[in-house]
Amino acid sequence: MAGNPQQMNKKREQRYSYGLSLLRECMEKKPGPLPASGDQALLKAEKISLSFGKLQALSQVDVDIREGEILAIIGPNGAGKTSLLNVISGFYRAQEGEVFFQGKRITGLRSNRIAELGMCRTFQNIALYNGLTVIDNIIAGRHPYIRYNFLAGMIYFPWAHREEARQRAIAEDIIDFLELEHVRGAVVGTLAYGLRKRVELGRALALEPRVLLLDEPMAGMNLDEKEDMARFIIDINEFLNIPVVLIEHDMGVVMDIADRIVVLDFGYKIAEGIPERIKKDPRVIAAYLGEG
Repeated sequence: MAGNPQQMNKKREQRYSYGLSLLRECMEKKPGPLPASGDQALLKAEKISLSFGKLQALSQVDVDIREGEILAIIGPNGAGKTSLLNVISGFYRAQEGEVFFQGKRITGLRSNRIAELGMCRTFQNIALYNGLTVIDNIIAGRHPYIRYNFLAGMIYFPWAHREEARQRAIAEDIIDFLELEHVRGAVVGTLAYGLRKRVELGRALALEPRVLLLDEPMAGMNLDEKEDMARFIIDINEFLNIPVVLIEHDMGVVMDIADRIVVLDFGYKIAEGIPERIKKDPRVIAAYLGEG
């Protein structure tokens, strides 16, 4: 990242949280990503158009995410931000356009298959197992990597015991990182909103993502909670080298941590560039930021 002059504007404090060492070790043992194309795009969505009846949600939208960067997608309510993330992650199927991940066409793949490829996400409306504890929700995110079945776990073979201990250690590693130790055994449905947002981020991390899609991860949070979440996102990006696509309405956060920004308005992409350029763009000011 240091070699790209456009990425020197980020106001970052280099302080990695505790945890993630076990998760990073797991990720480093996986096969490396396929070589990116000449423009270093890891994920590309091209000419995406999506409509719901007569409502045009997206119109010929192009977006890409490059290795090691944080890309923010901003715009007014109803601009098509979440719809774009839903198309990329397989929850919606666009009427037009293609999506490529690591050079492979993934248009039309089911959402679970896209997640298995390494594109993991959180949701605008929290999607957790509210009746389970924090640790169990995060372990649930490890399911593609658990090497024993229900029968082996029930009989409790020694190797199954060792495998369960290993998966729990990784989940505890994520809990340490997200500073959730004090609620690790709490039922998720009883937690405050900001803590549940952290748990959802932890579950996405447990899937060992190659790209992390975050839909309004700081919505409903107070200032301290936003600062913590921004720090976690930065650490994930820099320590694990995971590219992040971020939808966020807090422009202070976006301008501080994003490498690039894409701006949508009424389903059209009206601007793209580094934060300094975006906040001075007259089209963005008129559509979203305002004169103040």
